[in-house]
Amino acid sequence: MTYTADAPEVLWRPEPSHVSDTKIDAFRQWLRAERDVEVDDYSSLWEFSTQRVPEFWSAVTEFLGVRWHDRPGAVLSGTMPSAKWFEGGTLNYAEHALSPGVAGAAKDDDELAVIFHREDGVAEQLTYGVLRAKVAAARAALRELGVGKGDRVVALAPNCPQTLVAFLAAASLGAIWSSCSPDFGVRATVDRFAQIEPKVMVAVNGYVYNGRSFDVRTTVTELRERIPGLTATVLVDYVGEGGLDGTLDWDALLAEHADAELAFEPVEFGHPLWVLYSSGTTGLPKGIVHGHGGIVLEHLKALALQSDLGPGDRFFWFTTTGWMMWNLLVSGLLVGTTIVLFDGSPGHPDLNVLWHLAEQHRVTYFGTSAPFIQSCLKAGIRPAARYDLTALRVLGSTGAPLSTEGFRWIVDEVGRGVQICSVSGGTDLCAAFVAGAPDVPVWLGELSCRALGAAVSAFDEAGKPVVEEVGELVITEPMPSMPVFFWNDSDGSRLREAYFDMYPGLWRHGDWIRITGRGSAVIYGRSDSTLNRGGVRMGTAEFYRVVEGFDQVVDSLVVDTSAAGNEDGQLLCFLVLAKDAELTDVEPALRRELRGALSPRHVPDRFVVVAEVPRTLNGKKCEVPVKKILSGVAPERAVSRDALANPAALTPFVELAKG
Repeated sequence: MTYTADAPEVLWRPEPSHVSDTKIDAFRQWLRAERDVEVDDYSSLWEFSTQRVPEFWSAVTEFLGVRWHDRPGAVLSGTMPSAKWFEGGTLNYAEHALSPGVAGAAKDDDELAVIFHREDGVAEQLTYGVLRAKVAAARAALRELGVGKGDRVVALAPNCPQTLVAFLAAASLGAIWSSCSPDFGVRATVDRFAQIEPKVMVAVNGYVYNGRSFDVRTTVTELRERIPGLTATVLVDYVGEGGLDGTLDWDALLAEHADAELAFEPVEFGHPLWVLYSSGTTGLPKGIVHGHGGIVLEHLKALALQSDLGPGDRFFWFTTTGWMMWNLLVSGLLVGTTIVLFDGSPGHPDLNVLWHLAEQHRVTYFGTSAPFIQSCLKAGIRPAARYDLTALRVLGSTGAPLSTEGFRWIVDEVGRGVQICSVSGGTDLCAAFVAGAPDVPVWLGELSCRALGAAVSAFDEAGKPVVEEVGELVITEPMPSMPVFFWNDSDGSRLREAYFDMYPGLWRHGDWIRITGRGSAVIYGRSDSTLNRGGVRMGTAEFYRVVEGFDQVVDSLVVDTSAAGNEDGQLLCFLVLAKDAELTDVEPALRRELRGALSPRHVPDRFVVVAEVPRTLNGKKCEVPVKKILSGVAPERAVSRDALANPAALTPFVELAKG
């Protein structure tokens, strides 16, 4: 599908006086003075970053103050998927998070590093000095438990200071980190942790959510029985006062090592830092391994240059420890910003809770998900009218494409002067490759730019790059934070199959994207869930923008069964309706709007009301598994119920397939 090149409305434009104060502009000046590289604007800097890849990343390491122990040789050798970065160089992620000087941040002992809030009112603040002391104590405790370089430390824990401290302590030793949110079930957690065979597990005794407390000690006991090789479990008394026999107490362990010295194990650039996981909807979740160096470089670039974060800023993103946005959030420490951690429901007692948090702590960068924005819009939430959000300069959104109505709601109800950074990336790289920048405008309904160092193209069916046409999202040059490997994938075959089979030597991400002539982009949803009607392909995101724009529609799922190999298949739209809404009332208007906004071919054959849309543990709609079930694939082969946040939501789809 080809689009006209007419530019949509500009919602935000950078002030030249502000741009001159940004880190990205300072980087351009530095490139001119130190490297004789002339880049006058974002576009020319992006071209430099993707056409002269080794030079760009070498410049990033020097400008942002990467701390080497052993200096590397070549910046980049080889090609995807076997590219090697900064061979011979050693460093440590935790050192960059806790030490002064990185990205020009002082991180003095009395500077605020962490602000923490739990939904029930529990709160805590940590200065950089206190944080360093706690990490030193936790590091010494882990060493005493036998943890060393390459050992795995896992956590069943929420977004709280204890989790952050445990992670930084593990990273400082060169141990490999992995975490799950405590609301994950036993099977889902075992599927992730057991495959990496951890030595130590850190776990909370319970958690709070939506006004209730949940005791997870039974889960912890089962995990200890089912994870081979586990030598110790450290229990955090997080909710109430409930211990567990056979576990070690977190607070007591840290108190025993209160006088420990902080140190950092130098590790190779590609040494594993953490293991993240694919959704696991169709089998065991893939363990995606990122290296210390790749994450340090990517997150320094993303936060300092792309987001203009640094000392004095307060960086918040609503996330759990089971989503890659937690990993990005805690990396705010790299650039010396204060990170704001929230644990609880974003809707308890109502959808104002996070906006209140933003006012209370003068949040400068507020990150959330597109579904949260849509929920606020539909609930009539008016944050700027109720709260003082004058400190807020950027609102970040990810997790799904942000609707045009969502863009307008932010302008109208959060602030016209707030930059909207709608970003898209993936757990695969623990990065965004289409994002915003402090010197690029925000156009209605668009992601402002391709990220620095991310050579993103849209490929047509012939495998050629196209502009102003929807195509496959392909990355044509290596990025440092691409996985160093998948866990238990000794020959690399699973990694190649995941990203490199369609275009050998190029990364195919699996999204539909349109790159505009201005360099901005629009994401149209997953390419494996395309709506292909009468030869006209369309991403599901376009469909959801229309359907979920109706006040009567809370959520939706669209499935084209013909795209699963059934030429006589139907286009089915499943709706979760608002209270008191009736399908007979809303269906005629839905059909008219879809016909006019999309095409007659994209009007569903049937609308079906369901109680809820099945989603993964990270909140993604299960389009492909549902499509497989409706096309006759046995449910147990189509999706692993343990990978779902709400497995009971599959029932109506299984019944429909039978009928």
